[in-house]
Amino acid sequence: MKFLVVGLGSMGKRRIRNLQYLKEKDIIGFDMREDRRKEAQEKYGIKTFGNIDEVMKQNPGALIISTPPNYHMEYELLAAKNSKHFFCEAGVFTEKLEELIKLCKKNKIVAAPSCTFRFNGSVKIIKKLVDENRIGKIVSLTYHLGQYLPDWHPWEDITEFYVGQKDTAATREMVPFELEWITWIFGDIKRISCIKGKMSSLKADIDDVYQLILEFKNKIIGNYLVEVISRTPTRIMRIIGEEGTIEWDWMSDTVKVYDAKTKKWEELKEEQGFKEKGYVAKEGMYIEEIKHFLNAIAGKEKYMYTLEDDKRILGLLEACEKSAKEGRHIIIK
Repeated sequence: MKFLVVGLGSMGKRRIRNLQYLKEKDIIGFDMREDRRKEAQEKYGIKTFGNIDEVMKQNPGALIISTPPNYHMEYELLAAKNSKHFFCEAGVFTEKLEELIKLCKKNKIVAAPSCTFRFNGSVKIIKKLVDENRIGKIVSLTYHLGQYLPDWHPWEDITEFYVGQKDTAATREMVPFELEWITWIFGDIKRISCIKGKMSSLKADIDDVYQLILEFKNKIIGNYLVEVISRTPTRIMRIIGEEGTIEWDWMSDTVKVYDAKTKKWEELKEEQGFKEKGYVAKEGMYIEEIKHFLNAIAGKEKYMYTLEDDKRILGLLEACEKSAKEGRHIIIK
């Protein structure tokens, strides 16, 4: 199958690497920026195009959509209307999503929204521990995600990068990105409250802090903080159960479990994996995610995160912003 990578920025280049790691050789790329096309050609040896109509004439079997979120729907609809399977990076918009869902069903294509952290080694460990009831009934969880925004792409101005723009801000994007896997492990959310705002002196017109309080349908209470101010990358989770505690520090690749009966901690290390130069996250989970997409196209397995699932998660982002605007908690229907 021929794969078209739409958008040749940081994530587009990563997806080319993922496909090549999985031994896919028939890859082409599209980007309106000549410098990105040239870089992709030189680094990965692929043919690239600057005109979407021209590249679609190459008859790709599937699209990998790695543009900024405000362009996702344009290319998702293009894929669906042309009966092409597609994978798309995490988004923040629901406009035309119902139309897209209907088109994908009509044309019987695999539509694969990103769910990257389901493939993270530590998250998979946490999922297994929770499913096995290792710490008994879970009462609460706290989660803090943070990284200084200029460090995301130090080679470009944050105001020229979509994460530094209001509608596609990094904090706004990370709310549904993280809630996707959090709800996968802990279940659906019943009620949500949010405070957000511009708290720092970052030179970007964005809300740089989102503080969420979550009540899950199974009575778990959650506290989720996402910010882009921390000068060191931070991803820390603490899960409190009646019979123990789970702690995860992303930077140490370690999940720790405390057993109240033995009064001992057990350390569970994530596989080492490898990182691309200049990146904080390891490549393994991205490769596994694309492999899952390829297997879904081949009919070997069903893609685990649907457009309907994505619509539900994006609805949580809308509820957060409604809560912040109105100063009250929002019941999730």
